[in-house]
Amino acid sequence: MNHLLIFGLGYSGRAIAKAAVAAGWQVSATTRGQIHPEPGVTLLPFAHAAPAIASASHILSTAAPDETGDPVLARYHAALKASSAVWLGYLSTTGVYGNANGGWVDEETSPNPGSTRTQRRVGAEHGWAALGKPLAIFRLAGIYGPGRSMLDDLKAGQGRHVVKPGHLFGRIHREDIAQGVLAAIRQTATGIFNFSDDEPAAPADVVQEAARLLGIKPPPPMPYEQAIKTMSPMALSFWAENRKVSAEKTKSRLGLAWRYPTYREGLAAILNEERANSLS
Repeated sequence: MNHLLIFGLGYSGRAIAKAAVAAGWQVSATTRGQIHPEPGVTLLPFAHAAPAIASASHILSTAAPDETGDPVLARYHAALKASSAVWLGYLSTTGVYGNANGGWVDEETSPNPGSTRTQRRVGAEHGWAALGKPLAIFRLAGIYGPGRSMLDDLKAGQGRHVVKPGHLFGRIHREDIAQGVLAAIRQTATGIFNFSDDEPAAPADVVQEAARLLGIKPPPPMPYEQAIKTMSPMALSFWAENRKVSAEKTKSRLGLAWRYPTYREGLAAILNEERANSLS
């Protein structure tokens, strides 16, 4: 039986696990603490994942590296190398491409990480590749979806309308992450895959669309030069880089069309789902 082991049942991991269970897979996932289980998913303490590694046909890591490196490789390098899994997957970030001064990057663009955080990601990619197993690396743009979008920021009074002309970001809905990963698993596809929607967009455009959907006024525009004074180090690293990420080769290879090709469809679907849930 096809058995998918997921390291890390976080925001994206849950969506992938749910899609895999719906597709008839046996799914196990590691956790480091008490979390609400996903129906059909067997939860495993991270420290006791060795038997699952030995029995899994497919293994996916969603864990981010920290100051000491990739936590999964640090603990289970030998077990992963010895496993009989026919496919490994690793969730990375489009941040590894670094700053392209607003130009396009694609799956064949060499990484050029511009921060310590993304340098660690490139190191983790290399570590997984060094296992010598069939490997798919998924480079994800900004992840959003239910409970994690500009709609939530605005409703919480935390949305900011930062204006920096010519600065664009890519995004990907978590359901498109799930469908893309499942497509790669079914095809035992390997290599580099970009998960970014079809329209890189200015954050200010997303703020205005979210406000329109909610029927509220957007926050007042704030020039980037002013906003930068109160940004966190993480936000500063995001805003320091400007690139447009193409996923055309990924979609062609996997036979995909994004369910949410732009932030407009994605935000509308999130709001519709929230309203439907409130009525049920």
